[in-house]
Amino acid sequence: MFNPQFTVTQRLLANIKHIAILVAELNNKSFPDTILLEMEKTARAISSYSSTSIEGNPLPLTEVKKILKTKPENIRDTEQEVLNYNLALEKLNKLTKSDLDLALILDIQRIVTNKLITPGNNGELRKEPIFVNNPKIGKTIYWPPDHQNVKQLLNDLIRYIKNNKLKVDFLILAGLFHKQFVIIHPFIDGNGRTARLLTKLLLANMGLNTFNLFSFESYYNQNVTKYFQKVGVLGNYYDVKDKIDFTEWLEYFTDGIIDELLRVGEELKTLSITPDTTLESYHKKLLNYIKKYGYINDKLYATLIDRAKATRSLDFQKLINLGFIERFGKGKATYYKLKQ
Repeated sequence: MFNPQFTVTQRLLANIKHIAILVAELNNKSFPDTILLEMEKTARAISSYSSTSIEGNPLPLTEVKKILKTKPENIRDTEQEVLNYNLALEKLNKLTKSDLDLALILDIQRIVTNKLITPGNNGELRKEPIFVNNPKIGKTIYWPPDHQNVKQLLNDLIRYIKNNKLKVDFLILAGLFHKQFVIIHPFIDGNGRTARLLTKLLLANMGLNTFNLFSFESYYNQNVTKYFQKVGVLGNYYDVKDKIDFTEWLEYFTDGIIDELLRVGEELKTLSITPDTTLESYHKKLLNYIKKYGYINDKLYATLIDRAKATRSLDFQKLINLGFIERFGKGKATYYKLKQ
């Protein structure tokens, strides 16, 4: 039975509160659809670059963006790894309300390792011992649990996540999952990438409306050595499993989420200020009216602002194009509501 040791320190509690504030700030703002779609593509590229870079992929971000855009015909392993990760992200972005289970874990590992490992290990739990080596010193630093125990350990972890959804903060649950998954090391290859992808799925519960713009992997890639030190453990699993304290990792884990939320907020702020997206005072009056009363039509809008009917139509169309409002009804019965 998985029963992790951790302490909700002042730092961890402060991080959780800070994240809640940042999420609320982002959710209270509206952004044009065109900007959100472009940023979502950028976030996937950053995640694909960062997560594969952590594992040693040498491709720079500029090359990763090019690969994701053009999808070359003759694909090298480094390019395949990036394409695989992006594909897994696209899938998970559509499954943010799905429950975590073993089938999903196997499916994500199958995607990230597609065409990179032997078919017998693709989408399958490992059937042999593995070791984690430190290439700098040329020695084994961690011996994961025996392969015979992997399925049970994963099921225990999944059960813990499900049983504690209403008892433990979702940020703590996501962090506990991430580290314990790496400790179990259930696959021959793809453990780190799969762990980060599934952690992203759990983080979807943070309630961020613009979650698809979020790329927490980039924080780890800024200092890969520190990430491995925080997320991993040393020694033989059976010797250290009862001594593992998750507290320091959880503090670092939530630090990274804050870092990424701040980045997203600043980027949205910068990209949103253009001539085509800037809202004038009359646009804001229109939106504020809808927020207060739930809807607006042209007749009501005319009472708020002195603008010709044709110009008012352009105002409505601009807000529709930017993704702020939606049109309902036809002819004189036409009205507008905030886009959900």
